[in-house]
Parts: sequence; structure tokens; C-alpha cells
Amino acid sequence: MIISALVLFQGVSENYANPKTCFFHVLFKAAALAFYILSALFVNNFVIIFVITVLLAALDFWVVKNVSGRILVGLRWWNEINDEGESVWKFECLDGESLARMNKKDSWLFWWTLYLTAAAWIILGIFSLIRLQADYLLVIGVCLSLSIANIVGFTKCNKDAKKNIQDWTTNALLSGSVRSHLQSAFGV
Repeated sequence: MIISALVLFQGVSENYANPKTCFFHVLFKAAALAFYILSALFVNNFVIIFVITVLLAALDFWVVKNVSGRILVGLRWWNEINDEGESVWKFECLDGESLARMNKKDSWLFWWTLYLTAAAWIILGIFSLIRLQADYLLVIGVCLSLSIANIVGFTKCNKDAKKNIQDWTTNALLSGSVRSHLQSAFGV
């Protein structure tokens, strides 16, 4: 069983530039969701369910924000409070050339799992509403908040990165056209 799982992981990992990062990107998402779903069957203690599920979701938040976001899509974000007490978003991204070299499968896995995890928490929230389990909505609310924070942060960062690439390309084209005009005017 273990050997077949390793063979499967090796076969899948050949398609990804960063298979270990992809694995951990998915691991904590899957662990939080799986523990939450399975704990309803095997654990009858809300505090244990809350603590372990939120801990796994927090580990997922940290891994995505600080590790897999940088490695899989070349993006990093954080939020600061300035001297006036206002929230300020900060973004970092690789340069345009490095972003163009990012593995498409790594990027695909990053974005899809980011959105699917939030969708799964929403569906679980709907089930909790239907079953009138308000305490479990608290668990889902915390986990969903962490997922949405990463979605918002990386989506804003991605938009900022695309804008920076577009600005860089425009500047490069303009400086190239100015240079060619100068060269043709002076016959250089």
C-alpha cells in the first residue's frame, strides 16, 4: 500500500516543478477538511474538533501565505497598519521574466485548491445551517475566514503583479522606440 502510494506520488510529481511544495499546499487543506468531516462521526467533543480543525486551517494559512505562494506562483502579500491606523496592503512578486517561467501546473494547483477549499467550507457551512448547528458554524467561519484572507491577498497581489508587468513592458517598449527614433535621427 505504502509503495503504491509512493509510486503514485512519483508519477504525479513528474508533472510539477515543486512537488513537495504542492504536496504541503494541499496537505493542510485536506487535513482540516477531512478532520472536520470525519470528526463528526468519531469525536463527540466540540472543543477538540474546534481546536484541531482551526489549528490545521491556521497551518494551511501560514504555508500558503509564506511558502507555497512564493514558490508556486511567485507572489507574496501582507497587511500592515500605518501610523494613521489604516490598513495597508503590501505586495511582492517576481519580475516578469521569472513569472513567465513559473510552472503552469504548479500555478493551476495553487489557484484551484485555494478556491475549492473556500467553496468546500461554504458547503459545509450550509450543511451546518440546515442541521441548526451554530457552534460548528464558528469553526467553519474561522476556517473560511482564513481561506478568504489568502484568496483576497493573493488575488490582489496577482492583479498588482500583472499591472507591474504591463507597466514594465510599456516602459521597455517606449524606451526601445525612443532609442530607435534617436538612432534613426542621428544615423547611428
